Amino acid sequence: MLQPVSVGLKFGFLAVLYLFLMFVAVGALRDLRRGRGDAMRAERWRENDATGMYQAAELDGAGEDIEPRLLVERASGHESGVAYDLADGATLGRGDVEIRLEDPFASSRHARISREGALLVLEDLGSTNGTYLNEEPLSGPSPLHDGDRIRIGESEFSYLE
Repeated sequence: MLQPVSVGLKFGFLAVLYLFLMFVAVGALRDLRRGRGDAMRAERWRENDATGMYQAAELDGAGEDIEPRLLVERASGHESGVAYDLADGATLGRGDVEIRLEDPFASSRHARISREGALLVLEDLGSTNGTYLNEEPLSGPSPLHDGDRIRIGESEFSYLE
């Protein structure tokens, strides 16, 4: 009498085990498909977004006659309205840099603005508190456009061409 019950429990356990494995496999496939869709959406965004670095870098003759400047909006130790020339780029931070910030939330080498062909690109240099471009945290090198706002700690700047 006990033997048919134990055989039934074994088959029930195997059925539950296989259902669990199928559930895990379906979830993994769904995540893989979702990841591929995100990559495809990012590729479409890169192709269609005029503010992307790839399209901006391909513009012929753009940026050759601009005089890029970084205008101080609000920064401790700097007078509002002062503009820094960015023709050769600049590094911002509290240490030995081109634009020194007296901001406790700035790292010694916080961010860099460098020339990439006809573009000027803003890049966070691994700072502790991050760099913000137009109130969005910077996650990688980003091209600068006229009127962009850069925030490092309590310091705010505007990019002008």
